[in-house]
Amino acid sequence: MPAIDPVSSDSDFPKKTTVAVIGGGVIGVATALELAERGVPVMLLEKGIIAGEQSSRNWGWCRQMGRDRREIPLVLESLKLWREMNGRVGAETGYRQCGIVYLAENEVELAAREKWYAENARAFGLDTKLVSGAEAERLQPGSSRAWKGALYTSADGRAEPFIAVPAMARHAQKLGVKIFQNCAVRGVETAAGKITSVVTEKGTIACEQVVLAGGAWSRRFLHNLEIAFPQLTVISSVMRTEPLDTGLEKSCSGGKFAFRKRLDGGYTVTHRHFSVADIMPDSFRQFFQFLPALKMDWSGVRLRLGKRFLDEARLKRRWRLDERSPFEEVRMLDPEPVNWILDEAAASLRDYYPRFQSMRIAERWAGVIDATPDVVPCISPLPEVDGLYLASGFSGHGFGLGPGAGKLMAQMVMGETPCVDPAPFRYARFFDGSRPRPTTGF
Repeated sequence: MPAIDPVSSDSDFPKKTTVAVIGGGVIGVATALELAERGVPVMLLEKGIIAGEQSSRNWGWCRQMGRDRREIPLVLESLKLWREMNGRVGAETGYRQCGIVYLAENEVELAAREKWYAENARAFGLDTKLVSGAEAERLQPGSSRAWKGALYTSADGRAEPFIAVPAMARHAQKLGVKIFQNCAVRGVETAAGKITSVVTEKGTIACEQVVLAGGAWSRRFLHNLEIAFPQLTVISSVMRTEPLDTGLEKSCSGGKFAFRKRLDGGYTVTHRHFSVADIMPDSFRQFFQFLPALKMDWSGVRLRLGKRFLDEARLKRRWRLDERSPFEEVRMLDPEPVNWILDEAAASLRDYYPRFQSMRIAERWAGVIDATPDVVPCISPLPEVDGLYLASGFSGHGFGLGPGAGKLMAQMVMGETPCVDPAPFRYARFFDGSRPRPTTGF
């Protein structure tokens, strides 16, 4: 796993707060930060360490281009916040507005880029451009291939996940947020259908509202409350290089690779297409809910049956609040990277851009992405329990969407006018006959 900047836990464990945020990833941290800036007492509770799972293991891209159109208003809000983040938290997050290029090698790829551009760029006032092959070479020079064209968005950026989320958490702490790591939340207590407290392995905390930002763990947590949440997971493999001078500063996707420049002078590199989905007990339980997504293009997902099936099957699906929970049994999801996927990405990058021939791989890792049936997050109150909110299912988009998602969630908790229309992210869409399904994002 990447080396993550440490965050110190608080020592004085309070008996009460106003809002308890469950999950120390980018969504939970951004929510806690927004609430703290409003003067709300907040406790941030994490079973492992801040940013220990997917929030430190993602690509680090902050993009509007290629998004599902339902997410575009939220990512535009997020990009505004990312641009201000270094100054806001008084620390380096690695955010840079570098621009992103999606290269098209053939007519099929170009048509997909054109379709997304036609349906979204003008409608949302994006600065995305559909460019020629010659312009693509100018934007991302040195390719051994002649490109048919590209999509280019100069306003898109990048940040360093393993330092950004801890920096945000430390600033939230300065504003009064109480952070407790290695402190699993076992469940919530209610009275007359309303939240009264959270029960942790270290004790019970009285509170008025709870935000569940548990990533891949959210479905299991809610199942113990008899609340259904459709969610499956995908393994994404990533690597970083040692410092390398290529002159390429724009983030880029093409061939079988995707890369971005890093603050340390190296590159974060991954496969732009392939990931692995482990077959799990929940894969069978949720087959029909995810069937519309399965009918879309899943050619980039490789199914795998192995040890994770048994590991998941052994974890409790029901537990009492006075007994050890699954979140104490497994503090961190730390899958092995899929090396053949990364090897293929590295070979493709060296082939398409010879200036990467000398790159040396310094580290490989993998993370667990949680996905919903329509590959759009749930950012919503949960109607079953007054005062319980869910912010999960970000489907690999959580880091880029994080600041905006945290702002939207904080506004919901506070009863403020939302910064974007929350309807696309409502929990009820999974059960009200809306038949949510993926659209044309990539």
